[in-house]
Amino acid sequence: MNLPESVILPESVNLPESVNLPESMATPRLTLRLWRPTDGDALARAIEESLDHLRPWMSWAADEPLSPQARAELIRTFEENWLSGGGVVYGAFLDNTVVGGCGLHRRAALSTLEIGYWVHVDHLGKGLATEMAGALTGAAFAIDGVARVEIHHDRANVRSGAVPTRLGFTFAGEHPDAVMAPGEEGTDCTWVMLRADWASQR
Repeated sequence: MNLPESVILPESVNLPESVNLPESMATPRLTLRLWRPTDGDALARAIEESLDHLRPWMSWAADEPLSPQARAELIRTFEENWLSGGGVVYGAFLDNTVVGGCGLHRRAALSTLEIGYWVHVDHLGKGLATEMAGALTGAAFAIDGVARVEIHHDRANVRSGAVPTRLGFTFAGEHPDAVMAPGEEGTDCTWVMLRADWASQR
């Protein structure tokens, strides 16, 4: 994939591996926080209710439903990864009800964080994914060394692609990708926000 010059960063920009991302944050409507062991049942219920919506786009949905033990282990893994300075996976709560999830992931260079998100089927079309992604972008750039935030989605997932558009991300191009979920066509769309561009929008 060839990126426009405006989104190419020097390789010398690095994010210290020991930096922890926030444990929680608030948006105008939501609380985003680390999943806790006590959230297991509520998370399982939210995924079960949304499974037909999630399966076409979320590769992890193919493993659902998880056993209570497997879900508890997954939540422990999320916490351990966060504690070790890795990425972070949040539950999204509206009045203490699970309405989705999101995260910041270290899948590219240390100076880059990638955003992921999903929304409960009963809360689609309310701008919650955009609200989550905007909060995550701000949290990412609050950390010294983070120079770039990315959002990726399959080209067939039009709803997901609307989120970076609303937030002012720059479309950086498409490239072939493995089909990981049934609804995907195998073309990855990459969107980029640079620190200076985000600051100029605030």
